[in-house]
Amino acid sequence: MERTTVILLHGLARSSRSMRGMERRLQRAGFQTLNLDYPSRRLDLVALADRYLHPAVTRLRKRGQTLHFVTHSMGGILLRCYLRGRDLPELGRVVMLSPPNHGSEIVDRFRSWRLFSAFFGPAGCSLGTETEDLPGRLGAARFDLGIITGRCSMDPLISHLVPKPNDGRVSVASARLEGMADFLVVSCGHSLIMNHPRVREQVLHYLRCGCFAHTLPSREGGPVS
Repeated sequence: MERTTVILLHGLARSSRSMRGMERRLQRAGFQTLNLDYPSRRLDLVALADRYLHPAVTRLRKRGQTLHFVTHSMGGILLRCYLRGRDLPELGRVVMLSPPNHGSEIVDRFRSWRLFSAFFGPAGCSLGTETEDLPGRLGAARFDLGIITGRCSMDPLISHLVPKPNDGRVSVASARLEGMADFLVVSCGHSLIMNHPRVREQVLHYLRCGCFAHTLPSREGGPVS
């Protein structure tokens, strides 16, 4: 654990504050952490990876650290963008929470709207489902990856735009990625999935073991799978 750091990457229009609960749980389990803040709405994903993620990774590599990642939503696409074409021997395991790995139908529908593009910026507007959109150009996972996504939505006005089942923002199908080692669907919505106690335990299990505990009881009493 002393030579292992978990880098946390928040999602679009969020900040590192959204990952603090997850960070504290990882720290209690003995992991060193870096909860990276980056201006998700200001730059495109390539620029965000180069200007914010790359310097942080470079600093940790100089210390001889093994690097795990826990990402939420667009943070997973940011990491995939960063890893494309880069050799990172220190890379350990990755857990993505609700990643739009095949893009978002919500972006398809609204990115032509001026207010949408002004608010979510170039990174958000690049997350469409077309083959020329960034998620579709990043390819399969070539690293140790587990994905957790949700199947519950508290926003019916938006979630009806997304194929079911979905978490209100990302469909279960879009969260999947070729090359992943394990996949888990939980009874959570998109925005707060990182705060669910069972999700935090599953993240820890994956970082330690390279798989999810599919028999871990859910809050409702049944298996989380």
